[in-house]
Amino acid sequence: MVRAMPATEAELLARFDALGIAHKTYRHPPVFTVEEAKALRGELPGAHCKSLFLKDRQGGLWLAVMLEHRRLDLKKLSDRLGAPRFSFGSPALLEEALGVTPGSVTPFAAINDKARRVAFVLDAEMLEESPLNYHPLHNAATTAIAAPDLLRFLADCGHAPRILHLSDLERDAAPER
Repeated sequence: MVRAMPATEAELLARFDALGIAHKTYRHPPVFTVEEAKALRGELPGAHCKSLFLKDRQGGLWLAVMLEHRRLDLKKLSDRLGAPRFSFGSPALLEEALGVTPGSVTPFAAINDKARRVAFVLDAEMLEESPLNYHPLHNAATTAIAAPDLLRFLADCGHAPRILHLSDLERDAAPER
């Protein structure tokens, strides 16, 4: 079986245009962590987000998308979703399922999940912000769109995300000494 090539940034933005989704893309050097992104973004408006690519013990794939400051407890998340215990998906599995590499994980990768292998989980509090900032399938740019447009894009890609209050599922802070 020949696998389709992953979408490019240009194809993603053309899809937004076809859907009437307003977007603005900012170029920057490649970033691989939230800390690197914070250092480079300056006054970039809107909510800054991160995405965690997860695999459950039965092979189910998940993308949890949240505000960048969240420190998610994966056991609490798997319990809430009724999923077997989570671990992080491997880089090879990430590229196979979503067509992106580590550091470029984004809900926009739904465009590459034609088989709908990945279940999307969105932070409810994130969806109250505007605009929302994500990588456009690579980590050398950031694209901003409105929250309702993210939901419309995911629906157009065949994904009905679960929306959860992820603030309820954060890891407990380490006790002070």
